Amino acid sequence: MKILHIAAGELSGGAAKGSYLLHQAQCKIGVNSKLLISGGDSYGDESVIALTACSQHKRIELALSQRIGNLPLSLYRRRRPWIFNTGLAGIDFTRLPDYKSADLVHLHWINGLVAIPSLQKVKKPIVWTMRDMWPLTGGCHYSMECNRYQEGCGKCPQLQSRSYFDISRFTVSMKRRCLPAKLQPVGISFWLSNAASSSAVFANHSVRTISNNIDTRVFAPTDQGTARSLLSLPSANKIILIGAQKLTDFYKGFDLFLDAIRYLARDDIHVVTFGHAAKAAMASILIPQIHLGFLADSISLRLAYSAADLFVAPSRMEAFGKTLAESLACGTPAVCFNATGPRDIVDHKRTGYKAQPFDAADLARGIDWVLGLPPDHYQAMRSECRETALKRFDSRVIARQYLNLYQEILE
Repeated sequence: MKILHIAAGELSGGAAKGSYLLHQAQCKIGVNSKLLISGGDSYGDESVIALTACSQHKRIELALSQRIGNLPLSLYRRRRPWIFNTGLAGIDFTRLPDYKSADLVHLHWINGLVAIPSLQKVKKPIVWTMRDMWPLTGGCHYSMECNRYQEGCGKCPQLQSRSYFDISRFTVSMKRRCLPAKLQPVGISFWLSNAASSSAVFANHSVRTISNNIDTRVFAPTDQGTARSLLSLPSANKIILIGAQKLTDFYKGFDLFLDAIRYLARDDIHVVTFGHAAKAAMASILIPQIHLGFLADSISLRLAYSAADLFVAPSRMEAFGKTLAESLACGTPAVCFNATGPRDIVDHKRTGYKAQPFDAADLARGIDWVLGLPPDHYQAMRSECRETALKRFDSRVIARQYLNLYQEILE
C-alpha cells in the first residue's frame, strides 16, 4: 500500500507539522508513506518531498498561482482581515512521479499547493482530512456565526458582500463540480464532521471522524518543580497557562479569558502566556503574569504545560484544539468551552472543566474549580489526563485508524 500525503506549508508548524507526525507514525507501523509539502525543508527525510526545494521553476509556479488565486479577493476591499482562500491557487500534482506510483492520495491543509480544479484529474481514491472548515465553505476557514455554507454560500459576511453570486458561492460551486466521487472526507472532531455533513459541498459524501494526533512521547509529564525552574517561573503560586500560535486571533477567544480572569477572587494565581502578541493584550489586567514568547520547539511547550496547574483554551471556534490534547498528554488538566472541537477532548470534571459557551463567568468557575481540588483528587485527574491522551490522541493510535480506513477504501 503506497500512500501520498499532501500538505501545504513548512514542517515546522501548522497543519504540515501534524501531517508529518501522522506520516512518521504510519511509516513506523509499516505503511509505505510519502509526504508532499509546499515548503523547502524536508528535515533530511527522504520520504518528504519539499516542493520548493526541488527547483526554481516550482517556486515560481507556486508563487504565480497564489497571486492569481488571490486576485478575486481584491474586489472585496471591505472584507474582514481574516484568512480567506478561493481554492484557485496551486499546481497540478498529478504530473509528479510520486502521485503516479501511489495507491491512495491523502490531502490535509492544501491551500496554495493544490488547486481545486486539479482534483478532477485524480483517478485514485482520496482521503481528505479537514483541519479547519475551509474544505466545506466558500473560502473562509471558520464560518463563525454564519451557516450559509449549508446553502452554498453567497452574500458572505466575511467578504462584506451583498451579492448572492459572489466569490464564495463560486468557490462552493467549483468544489461541488470538481471533487471526485472517490473522496472520503474526514473531520478531526465530531463537530467538524457534523458541519461537513450539513454542507452543500459534502452533501453527497459520507463523512468520517478521526481525531487529530500528537506525539505522546514528546508531550509527556515533566516534574512540575523542575519545569518551573527551567522556565524561571514562580514555585509557590498556582499557574494558569494559556497560549496559541497567535493568541489574539478572534477565534481563540483571548478576550473571553480576560473577562473570566476578572471574576476570579484569588491572590495565589500567576498567569503565564505563550504565542504571538499576547503581552500587550495582558496589560489590561493586574494579576501577576509572565509571557514566554513564541515557543517554537516541542520541549519548551512540554515544560510550559508541565509547569502549569491548568491550561485554558477559551476558543470560540476550533476544529480540534491541539494545545488541549498536548496539555492532557503532559498530565495537566484543561478548561475550555463546551463547544466545537474542544468538547471532544476534555471530559467534564474528569480531565478538566467544560464551561457553558461562551460564558466568561462559567469559564472562571471552571478555573476556580480545578485550582480548588483537594491534592489527592487533583493528582488523580492528572493521571486521567495522561491516560486519555495515550488512548485517544497518540500518533500511533491515529495512524492505525487511518490504516483501517485505507484498507476499507482500497478493498
